[in-house]
Amino acid sequence: MDSERDLLLKTIGELQIENDFLKNVVLKSLSERRKLIDPESELSKRAQCRILGLHRSGIYYENRGESALNLELMRLMDLRYHYHPYEGAPRMHDYLTLDEGYEVSFNRVARLYYEVMGLRAIIPGPHTSKRNKEHSVYPYLLRGLENIRPNQVWATGITYRPLPKGFMYLTAIIDLYSRFVIHWSVSNTMEAKWCQELMEHGMEKYGVPEVVNTDQGVQYTSKIFS
Repeated sequence: MDSERDLLLKTIGELQIENDFLKNVVLKSLSERRKLIDPESELSKRAQCRILGLHRSGIYYENRGESALNLELMRLMDLRYHYHPYEGAPRMHDYLTLDEGYEVSFNRVARLYYEVMGLRAIIPGPHTSKRNKEHSVYPYLLRGLENIRPNQVWATGITYRPLPKGFMYLTAIIDLYSRFVIHWSVSNTMEAKWCQELMEHGMEKYGVPEVVNTDQGVQYTSKIFS
């Protein structure tokens, strides 16, 4: 009886350990579940793999990285993208196959372009000037206006610049008469507060212009900016 009781208690203990381990497993991806393997756990790796639904060989897998061919393709795409940021994966595939002579599939180029390098074509790209229908629509004040002096009309807008692993948003203010850049700033978001602070800094340094010209994007028609 004692041996049966000891076996039962051991089984209950193992089940409790497994239950505690399972609390971290719900809705985890394959890569996330692999990271949950704990060499210091009271559970064996075999048991952990069984609970996590992993094959034991999978926990010893190491990413070999990209092949020499893929690295060369990425180098060419990176150089091409610097001068032609409006080209997406289809155009990059045409460039690599027709201009550079590589016999590679579109799927390979698309994976490297989107997933590995994180590139996106600037056009159409993120909608930097998408309007909100609930915001006010402001009149266009430059029609028929003669711009004859500095600080009469400022213009501002948002664009973005490609980086090796993505892009950053860029906003700037320019005096339309002198073409002088009043102020500029970069950010990884397009918040209205960012645009408003840029405009405040410009006005603090150079005074208030008679007209500020923007598009009807949500940042500029928001209450924060206006």
